[in-house]
Amino acid sequence: MANRRLPPLRSLEAFMHTVRLGSARAAANQLSLSPSALSRRIATLEEFTGKKLFTRARQAMQLTDEGAAFHEAVLPHFEALARAVEGQSENTSLLRLHLGVLPLFGSQRLFPRLAELRQLHPILHIDIDTGPHLEDRVGDTLDAAIVLTRGPASGLHAVRLDENKVHAIANRDLAATIGSTPDVDVLSRQTFLIHNELPESFTAWKAALGLDAFEPAAIDQYDSGQLILEAAAQGLGIAIMHDDHLRRAADPRLTELYDIEVDSPYSYWFICKPGALEERPVRMFHDWLVKAGL
Repeated sequence: MANRRLPPLRSLEAFMHTVRLGSARAAANQLSLSPSALSRRIATLEEFTGKKLFTRARQAMQLTDEGAAFHEAVLPHFEALARAVEGQSENTSLLRLHLGVLPLFGSQRLFPRLAELRQLHPILHIDIDTGPHLEDRVGDTLDAAIVLTRGPASGLHAVRLDENKVHAIANRDLAATIGSTPDVDVLSRQTFLIHNELPESFTAWKAALGLDAFEPAAIDQYDSGQLILEAAAQGLGIAIMHDDHLRRAADPRLTELYDIEVDSPYSYWFICKPGALEERPVRMFHDWLVKAGL
């Protein structure tokens, strides 16, 4: 095999950090370099590749089209090199991620795929936290979280994982007595099951049916999506939940009421502090999650 010249790894590292963080100053801080030292490393990489990777103006660096193409081509191999070194290093200790997850997302979407992550990154282990107020605890007791919300707070790195429809879900026997056409008199005698942190799902569902002023016999509130589904399956009420939850549950006791699609106000999001992406456990999980398409 012919010998191939490799780019200076420190220059490549400076380039990858700058692209990932979106800021030369942040990359320099992360690598404990002065801005001028970072610039010199990138200039060395540009000389090696014969490409202008960044434009420079007033200490700001913007990725060029050539730079973007170079990053896209190199990124998979850069990550593969890191994984190969991890796999061969006897001194590599376990990496641990403190992750906040809602129980229903964990059981339906995350846990069925975690074996893939373990195979990809054997040294990555995850502590799961299903407690309340996940978003507020990111950057404190949590490294990252997967939350169901209208939109995360500003100042967080956030990746939207899905978009959903709201459905009314009920036990099949109960659904048969309610019928296939919305009837206010019938619905007004029912109990509805609502997640206490997702009240606007019910508001959106009522509005879609033209029943804004409708009030049921009772609204029972839960803090667990899993328990809402089980309560609905037991015939205790009509659950207002995402269609994805019903599909993934695959519970033969459950069915949806009416053939109506309602856009949900809420989506699942992955969130962390922007700087946390430079921490290996967070970056590993984030990159896998985005590619896995959970």
